[in-house]
Amino acid sequence: VVNVQGDEPLIDPQLISQVANLLQKKPLAHMGTAAHAIDSIADQNNSNIVKVVLNANHEALYFSRSLIPFVRDAYRDGYPNAPVPLRHVGIYSYRAGFLRQFIKLPQAPIEVSESLEQLRALWHGYKIAVHVSDAAPGPGVDTPEDLEKVRAIWAAVRR
Repeated sequence: VVNVQGDEPLIDPQLISQVANLLQKKPLAHMGTAAHAIDSIADQNNSNIVKVVLNANHEALYFSRSLIPFVRDAYRDGYPNAPVPLRHVGIYSYRAGFLRQFIKLPQAPIEVSESLEQLRALWHGYKIAVHVSDAAPGPGVDTPEDLEKVRAIWAAVRR
């Protein structure tokens, strides 16, 4: 089952296919999603943009509205070996059996505090595979300003 969140109106159909196929490549994962590198300091610090940290197997360790990971010595040493922050894209693939279980799981404290439902899966020990895209999808719509950006892009395309 693939779910594209309504706040991602400009998502690339190729990314949808990549996330849909992710669970075939990752048989131990219960869910799949996507992310891409954040290159803007403003986006890194924007709490409307969800960030994700991965493990070595490209599985989610944590999602947050805060900038993660925190680079403790960044201001002293610069960023030479710091991981690039990743923006989570609002798309999910689910195994049908897991989806039936997921809806029965109680909310997790971290889910409530971050207001991010995917943290429920992590809290309860389920794996979320993450496809890291080279290209950023179009802007998500989290604020009225974001909506105006998307409307302008649609207007330009329709001309």
